[in-house]
Amino acid sequence: MRTSLSISLLAAGALALAAFTWAAQPANAQAAAPVPAKFKVTFDTTKGPVVVEVHRDWAPIGADHFYKLVKSGYYDGCRFFRVVPNFIVQFGIAADPAVTRKWKTPAIVDDPVKQHNVRGTLVYATAGPNTRTTQLFINLGDNTRSLDPQGFAPFGEVTLGMALVDGIYQGYGEAPQQPLIESQGNAYLAPQFPKLDYIRKATIQ
Repeated sequence: MRTSLSISLLAAGALALAAFTWAAQPANAQAAAPVPAKFKVTFDTTKGPVVVEVHRDWAPIGADHFYKLVKSGYYDGCRFFRVVPNFIVQFGIAADPAVTRKWKTPAIVDDPVKQHNVRGTLVYATAGPNTRTTQLFINLGDNTRSLDPQGFAPFGEVTLGMALVDGIYQGYGEAPQQPLIESQGNAYLAPQFPKLDYIRKATIQ
């Protein structure tokens, strides 16, 4: 059973992120060329190009999974469906619900937290321990104190276009409903939330 993704502010100021349980690539597709120790991904977004540099030594399990997702075209058309100012911008539900279904379970196990959740780092959203799948967020501020202790392990960082990330549309607040994004994809988002920025294409450099 899927769990809904939520971000909650606790009284002590701690923040929790949760994500739907998405999927690892089918087993017969996982025998691929080795993932480079360091690689860059360009997100061609509606705000302009955003480049992320991935460091495999920061979080090898997460980096390898991300490499496969980008290679598969998973993030092409993905909307940035939630922005929490000064905290995170979140994305990673497939544009096509058929792609979402293809990438269901199993989730990947957690990497140890080796890097801090500072501004510009790329991290998986989770629904608790060992539930990372496809949803990601970019830290908009220094979230070291709130997210590091919860096990959120950065695996990359924005090296170009962080000002564009800051400008991603945030006017819809919490309105987009994730169960509907999962079941209908952009057929739900495009007419009801037309101002959402999105990734036209993600490419490994």
